[in-house]
Amino acid sequence: MELDEGEMIENKKIAVVVPCFRVRKFLKQVVLDLPEFIDFVIVVDDKCPQKSYEVVLGLEKVIVINHKENLGVGGAVVSGYKKAIELGADVVVKVDGDGQMDSSKIHKLIKPILEGKADYTKGNRFRDFKALKSMPKVRLFGNSALSFLIKIVSGYWSIMDPTNGFTAINRESLEDLELDKLSKRYFFESDMLINLNIENKVVKDVSMPAKYGDEESSLNAGKILYQFPPKIIKGFLKRIFFKYFIYNFNMASVYTIFGFPMVIFGTIFGAVKWYESVESGIEATTGTVMLSVLPIILGVQFLLQAINIDISSEPKDKV
Repeated sequence: MELDEGEMIENKKIAVVVPCFRVRKFLKQVVLDLPEFIDFVIVVDDKCPQKSYEVVLGLEKVIVINHKENLGVGGAVVSGYKKAIELGADVVVKVDGDGQMDSSKIHKLIKPILEGKADYTKGNRFRDFKALKSMPKVRLFGNSALSFLIKIVSGYWSIMDPTNGFTAINRESLEDLELDKLSKRYFFESDMLINLNIENKVVKDVSMPAKYGDEESSLNAGKILYQFPPKIIKGFLKRIFFKYFIYNFNMASVYTIFGFPMVIFGTIFGAVKWYESVESGIEATTGTVMLSVLPIILGVQFLLQAINIDISSEPKDKV
């Protein structure tokens, strides 16, 4: 006999992790709004100058962790994850302390995990037309561009809204991840996806509206443009190395081995010969041009085949 949603929740311990930094104005209401079925509320005060944690002291089910130094949102969430594992939680939900997330939707977020259909779920504001209309245009454009990049980097080609912090994860996945090696600050959500893909975990998007009020966002375009590119490149190389050269070796590995060097060789060789041609005033021969163009064309074709295999390799069903 199949269990209904209520019975599935009753059979599991559910914890909520709330990272806190400058959210004193919102935090208490965020905690009070959490559903009754939540077993533990782990509030992680990331050395907040407002001492946000003070407003939830004494509230039922609340466990407070105080950081002696500011570790960033990722560091705060990791502290909460570790405590949730210690408490024996089966599913851990991450909710921001600024009131942007609708906690009444937590049951919807954890349902695929309870049903055994996903290891990790995350909110996706791009499936809700009303949410898109209310989302600031700059944030909408930035999320769309970032979503495309994170698809490539993480290998989860079917997801959107990668920086959405409304997430849930099962205990098994938390224990499989090297939590202390995850990015400590704003790249945390994206780094989670990269490492979950390496571990072959199933990730599902859940349609989830967001609320935009008078909260203060500490994430801006400048930080993204400055901090994300090197982390994106490093994360991508790490995933490809582990997934296609350490844990497995298939045709995507072969295409990558030949594709990248061919594109690089053709590009550099062509640039050098073009420069020499300009300097000397002598046109490059057809053979020289072909020696540059052919490796680029073949290399791109190989890389497209590797991408094709990567798309089809996205973990979509639990074994």
